[in-house]
Amino acid sequence: MQQASTAVPAGPGAVTTVRQPELLLADYHFDVPLDHKAPEGELIRLYAREVVAAGKTAAQRERLPWLLYLQGGPGSGADRPVGRSGWLDRALDDYRVLLLDQRGTGRSTPANRQTLPLRGGPEEQAEYLSHFRADAIVRDCELIRRRLIGDRPWTVLGQSFGGFCAVTYLSHAPEGLDSVLLAGGLPAIDSGIDTDAVYRTAYPRMERKTLAHYARYPDDEATVRALVRHLTDHEEVLTDGTLLTVPALQQLGFLLGTGYGSHQLHYLLEDAFVPTADGPRLSDTFRERMAAVLSRAANPLFTLLLESIYAQDGRATDWAAERVRAEFPAFDAGKALVEDRPVLLTGETAHPWMLDTHAALRPLRRTAELLAERTGWGPLYDTGRLARNTVPVAAVIYHDDLYVDTEHSLATARSIRGLRTWVTDEFEHDGIRAGGRRVLDRLLWLVRDGRG
Repeated sequence: MQQASTAVPAGPGAVTTVRQPELLLADYHFDVPLDHKAPEGELIRLYAREVVAAGKTAAQRERLPWLLYLQGGPGSGADRPVGRSGWLDRALDDYRVLLLDQRGTGRSTPANRQTLPLRGGPEEQAEYLSHFRADAIVRDCELIRRRLIGDRPWTVLGQSFGGFCAVTYLSHAPEGLDSVLLAGGLPAIDSGIDTDAVYRTAYPRMERKTLAHYARYPDDEATVRALVRHLTDHEEVLTDGTLLTVPALQQLGFLLGTGYGSHQLHYLLEDAFVPTADGPRLSDTFRERMAAVLSRAANPLFTLLLESIYAQDGRATDWAAERVRAEFPAFDAGKALVEDRPVLLTGETAHPWMLDTHAALRPLRRTAELLAERTGWGPLYDTGRLARNTVPVAAVIYHDDLYVDTEHSLATARSIRGLRTWVTDEFEHDGIRAGGRRVLDRLLWLVRDGRG
């Protein structure tokens, strides 16, 4: 078992600086408590990358305010920039940007099938991962802020799950925030909306997105039906060792939540089959690309912790997406074939069968089960404090977002005092990337206009 480090939390440590075209990058490392309620206990390491526009003098850089970027997920490291582009290009006009690898991701102390056994058995692993939710991430951010800039507040830009974290930030440490920018990241905060309710709204959205895709690419409906028939009769293993089952195939609907996702799905499906001496089989091209889409090797926390990001009522999540799916029989692929209906695709969900089919998750099966059984998840949001909020907040809400329910987001927007919204159907959930500079510019305008 890994020995706990109990040193005093460290500052940014030695800073390594490198140059890219138009950028100056600096690497930071911070030691923070695993459990912020026990600050003298074990420490874990966080990594963050500062990005500033090249050509600025040291004095000019020091005068710039900071913008902290929180990545979507859970379980994903921050963006890795190559030159000025997208939202980062706009941010660098006004800010020093800090790209944080949230705990367990990227170059921060990793949490995956290779490292988690160092904690001990599944019970110890699940207990360890219980400290990886938004409340812990916010406390990490506050320690980093104070070590970098003292008492000065900073701006936070939260994409998707990063936006959920930013709303938790507003609830627990608004004194650290100059302003908050949310991109597709307004969570449901009403105590009456539990994890089950989140997924009851998700499946109808997934049905709409699937049927819209088939309307755009009619041949894909037949290809998916052929794949379901093939996988019913043949065992197919992807190039990373993942077993491709019918439910795993249906998770390709995850792609339909981004601006180019429908096109990506079409190009993936058009290479599905190849003729062989044993009849049509899945092509190596398809198997390789499917492995890249479905793999959880790089972000196992997405499956292990996905449902916990909605849990704040003390109850176990108990594989909510799997249970709620039974309420939507239209997603039964076998019945769809028999009844000559389109096979519906699913999306951003975690299921217990993934612990058998996905190669990177098999060693973590019991750990995932324990997290699904866990009770006592504490509140992530303080609705009273949010109703009294004084921090300028702007949010872009995508009107038919696959991953975050629009009505839940609008209800939350009404619950946070002073929050200004931009509701649009111009972009999908990845609008901060697809719209880049323009989306961030609109959010910044809303914040500045709101200050009066």
